[in-house]
Amino acid sequence: MAQTTVSFDSAGIPLVGHLHTPDTPASGPRPALVVGHPGTSVKEQTSGTYAQLMAERGFVALAFDAAYQGESGGLPRGLEDPAQRVEDFKAAVSYLTTLDEVDADRIGLLGICASGSYSLAATGGDHRVKAVATVSTAEPARQFRLGADGTQNPAVFQALLDAAAAARSAAARGEDPGTMTMFLETAEQARALGGQHGVEGFEYYCTPRGQHERSAKTLAWESIDRMAFHDAFFAVPLIGPRPILQIIGERAVTAWMAVEAHQRATGPKEIHWIKGASHVDLYDRKEYIDPAIDKLTDFYTTHLITD
Repeated sequence: MAQTTVSFDSAGIPLVGHLHTPDTPASGPRPALVVGHPGTSVKEQTSGTYAQLMAERGFVALAFDAAYQGESGGLPRGLEDPAQRVEDFKAAVSYLTTLDEVDADRIGLLGICASGSYSLAATGGDHRVKAVATVSTAEPARQFRLGADGTQNPAVFQALLDAAAAARSAAARGEDPGTMTMFLETAEQARALGGQHGVEGFEYYCTPRGQHERSAKTLAWESIDRMAFHDAFFAVPLIGPRPILQIIGERAVTAWMAVEAHQRATGPKEIHWIKGASHVDLYDRKEYIDPAIDKLTDFYTTHLITD
């Protein structure tokens, strides 16, 4: 499997990605996948892992850094802009269509965590995408408004909107608007604020388990009010008759979001539960990733190769 660093444009912002290409010979252009990362993540983390493993299964796979994050361009840094994130997926599809080694009629999307919701939205509006799969689907707007488990006190998000408004006013006065801290300093603090889900996020992003120097530890405050009105699942009914697969850990507190997306789908759809896995387990735990990759391979083989 070969890995090449590539760059392409997304609404005027240069994005940087890793293109993973199978080593095995091919009789012609191959099916290809765009692989998107979780919020605050980068292509060197879980999306790169999935892209590499899917390339080993015979697919060209592009893992990329979203705009404003990682090695990609855009200011302010650490901005989570849902509309731009959807545009990034479409730009990645456009890039793949220019490659001789890619069959432009056999392109699929694979989104992990936040990119799970963004990939669904992108597929709804882009008929070049023939199939979409997600792993540990999470919709950032819902997660910020309602909490990872959907039970957050509404006052929490109202307070975040207050802080976002103050940051915009500060920036207008030429002052430093500051940023929103995404990860606390210790696992104990993460548990107190976010329970076991918070601990697992801390362990992946803030310890040698999965940390990366370019992975964002803060968000630009503008992210909050941009997410306030966004609904990535609005476009899910437009995906049919194209197929949707969602892979979820049976212990994932975020599973309710994937279930909601599933209920909105109008075409072929499936939820595949990974026994014993949490949301973050599917980022890097081999015992859970391996069966997920097997399921993804079957799905994309069916809908990008044999259909």
